[in-house]
Amino acid sequence: MPELPEVETVVRDLRAAGVANAVIDECRFYWPKTAACLPPEQFAAALCGRTVVAVSRRAKYIVLSLDDGRALLIHLRMTGKLRLEPLPAKPLPHDRAQLIFADGRALVFNDTRTFGRFQLADTVTGTLANIGPEPLDDAFTADVLAARLHSRRRAVKPVLLDQSVVAGIGNIYADESLFAARIHPERPAASLTRREMVRLHAAIRATLARAIQANGTTLGSATTNFYSVAGRRGSNADNIRVFRRHGQPCPCCGTTIRRAVVGGRGTHFCPTCQPRRRPNPSSPVSPLS
Repeated sequence: MPELPEVETVVRDLRAAGVANAVIDECRFYWPKTAACLPPEQFAAALCGRTVVAVSRRAKYIVLSLDDGRALLIHLRMTGKLRLEPLPAKPLPHDRAQLIFADGRALVFNDTRTFGRFQLADTVTGTLANIGPEPLDDAFTADVLAARLHSRRRAVKPVLLDQSVVAGIGNIYADESLFAARIHPERPAASLTRREMVRLHAAIRATLARAIQANGTTLGSATTNFYSVAGRRGSNADNIRVFRRHGQPCPCCGTTIRRAVVGGRGTHFCPTCQPRRRPNPSSPVSPLS
């Protein structure tokens, strides 16, 4: 579930907790598959003695840059969470890995569904070369978005979920961005007009920025939901307008919000605010909310 805003929240928490400059004394894997591409023993040996020189994010990856030029990439996938605690850090149910720091703390990776992964990268740009542009970077303009969508015949919702097109957008923020832009999720991406591209670009950036300011989205109280490093809930659920609100009235027009499966993913939209037909070029365009 964690998408760009949730991962960015985790990265900011790790920075605030002083993980940058921490020395890794030991790495323990309790679920071998958490270590991607290398045997757990070899992976752990490569991390031992390394210093974390920076903490950053690329798409949905947490990036711990190391003093030897490599980087530890952590992908939370559906249910992954990190917590920092003093040693000794007794493993809890669903703990999959620990980084033991020389300062007496452990960074613990907990993952109920076991889909999350640690990956050791020689270079971040090389390992993640197929990922698209960051939607909050200044270089990501409406023209860039239009260029990446204009030849794609698939429905716009799964195109936005394609990490090679735009980085970091998942199910929540695709639905919310399309609603804010007044675009039906089943519209072919290539059919969007110039005005719609501009609106979608603005909606993506505003939706993601608002969610980051709210420390991400936590839905419900189950342990598999998103919690940041200190066990903090994200408050962006207060800003959600259509995601998982099917059967409820649209906050703009009162029409019942619908749910459909688009590209294999549950998708939520307002059939009135997001008409499926391509708009008449002369018709007025609703402003972004």
